[in-house]
Amino acid sequence: MIQIAVLGYGTVGSGVVEVIAKNHDSIAKRAGKEISVKYVLDLREFPGDPVQDILVHDYDIILKDPEVKIVVEVMGGINPAYTFVKNALEEGKHVATSNKELVAAHGAELLAIAKEHNVNFLFEASVGGGIPIIRPLNQSLTADEVTEITGILNGTTNYILSKMTDEGSDFDSVLKQAQELGYAERNPEADVEGYDACRKIAILTSLAYGQQVDYQDIYTEGITKITETDIRYAKAMDGAIKLLGTSKSIGGKVYCMVAPFIIGRDHPLGSINGVFNGIFVNGNMVGDTMFYGRGAGKLPTASAVVADVVDAAKHEDTNIMTIWDPNKMILGDKDEFTCKFFVRVKDATSKEQIKTAFGDVQYITAEGVQGEYAFLTDKISEKEFEEKIQSLDMICRIRTAF
Repeated sequence: MIQIAVLGYGTVGSGVVEVIAKNHDSIAKRAGKEISVKYVLDLREFPGDPVQDILVHDYDIILKDPEVKIVVEVMGGINPAYTFVKNALEEGKHVATSNKELVAAHGAELLAIAKEHNVNFLFEASVGGGIPIIRPLNQSLTADEVTEITGILNGTTNYILSKMTDEGSDFDSVLKQAQELGYAERNPEADVEGYDACRKIAILTSLAYGQQVDYQDIYTEGITKITETDIRYAKAMDGAIKLLGTSKSIGGKVYCMVAPFIIGRDHPLGSINGVFNGIFVNGNMVGDTMFYGRGAGKLPTASAVVADVVDAAKHEDTNIMTIWDPNKMILGDKDEFTCKFFVRVKDATSKEQIKTAFGDVQYITAEGVQGEYAFLTDKISEKEFEEKIQSLDMICRIRTAF
């Protein structure tokens, strides 16, 4: 039997306990041994919940118990999660976590500590919730050189943009609805400003290229400025606006960005709506691959955590090699990143001025929109765009993946 401890009895923590209880027999069959939750750590009490019988408030009880072989960290945040996880690994205990903040900030360090103590630090649920993506990058695609990872990595923003597209609603009203349904937090900043997606693309890029990518170095733009008018134009282009985290290897440099993009309906990510996530990966040998599913939620995320628990149980005395060098990767300069730009300008700007600045462009019209021009540029660099747009009275610009 393998005894585990769960740190945190919130949404995901209670889901982990539920998954292990409901699928106990099939999990034991896959792990090759029975898995049992010995402790749950939380500051709160849960009267009437069976978990009360195994609830502890002192982490040292878990840390010093030799029977606990695997620690599940689902507390979230950096502290005290980092200290708890580091101590567990140093004590020779495997760790499975869903904590993207922790993994993005300390993933390389914690993997090194795990290797030193011949245990495993596993984090499948930190990106994409229930979508398997970490393990494929770490194991299934190892024969390939990854050239691109682009994903809809946040279900909240995808839900909001999908609703704005389908119902013609404005951002604020859809955000309120998302909060009422539990898809968005009371403070939605991490989601709508792109910070959540930024940490996730940092983790995926670090794994794909084997070096530390600091999320603070990734240009990040959220969806708060996307309007109903922007949505109309996207529809007129037979496209949709999606918040994408993207990482591309071009000419020996890796470029990372999180921003809204207009993508065509025929794009692999173009039809992914609602709270679903999708991750597109291109390898130089395998070509295009897609990973799709629920990117968040109690049971999908808990399922991914328990899959890591099973993996740890199967490799109880073996460190699973993960290449993630702590040496920092220097990302390509954002100014060099190239794409086409969708641009809206006030009608005080003439078409002659637009041609002088950008040359021949493709003009876009949308039903019910007046008093402005909208156009699509050729593929140019970020720096070129910023220089050329200075002469025009711009309303907004959105990058495109056409």
